[in-house]
Amino acid sequence: LPIETEAKKQRVVLSRRAVLEEEKRKCEEEIFARIKAGDTVSGTVRRLADFGAFVDIGGVEGLIHISDLAWHRVKTPSDIVNVGDTVEVYVLKVDEGAKKISLSLKQIQPDPWFAATSTFAEGQTLPGVVTKLAKFGAFVKLADGVEGLVHISELSDRRVTSADAVVKPGQEVKVVVLGVDRTNKRISLSISKAQQEAEQNEYRDYLSRQEEQQSTIGDKFGKLRDSE
Repeated sequence: LPIETEAKKQRVVLSRRAVLEEEKRKCEEEIFARIKAGDTVSGTVRRLADFGAFVDIGGVEGLIHISDLAWHRVKTPSDIVNVGDTVEVYVLKVDEGAKKISLSLKQIQPDPWFAATSTFAEGQTLPGVVTKLAKFGAFVKLADGVEGLVHISELSDRRVTSADAVVKPGQEVKVVVLGVDRTNKRISLSISKAQQEAEQNEYRDYLSRQEEQQSTIGDKFGKLRDSE
């Protein structure tokens, strides 16, 4: 762009900064006119911040928030990407007015939650570890990245007013799957039903042992009678 003209010398003084800004503006217009939510695009990681990674997708930077870098919890973006990496990203949102593009790296990958829960079924008994407590119940880890909720009413056969009266974080427990909501990625669990099941199994085992003992005693008496 000309900012000063010297007619006698037939020389035009240009501002390189103005030229670069104009080029950037045109590039942004082109990108924002073309890109839309739901697209998958290729880009280069330009810089990292505590809250995510900035990716150049053709002259315009988009942000991958730290929560969209991976399906699991990420402590720092450098655990997943580095400056200079070429990545495929999913476009979450395009805000042309604010000149912002929200991107996701995890949406490119299959959600491991569905793979981990593919064999879960209502009535199934599973081992788990209590991760945290809430007023309404306790969360139990069933697999990496998969937690279910034991509602306070399902913690025990007796009335419970506080989850910590029954379980503690880090405690290993057995739970029964009450339901799997794959649309909302929620799993309902019961500790009380798992305990009932365990008690029933113990009672059946007891009855089975009693029958075996009676059978053995009967066989012994039968042999004694035969030998007389």
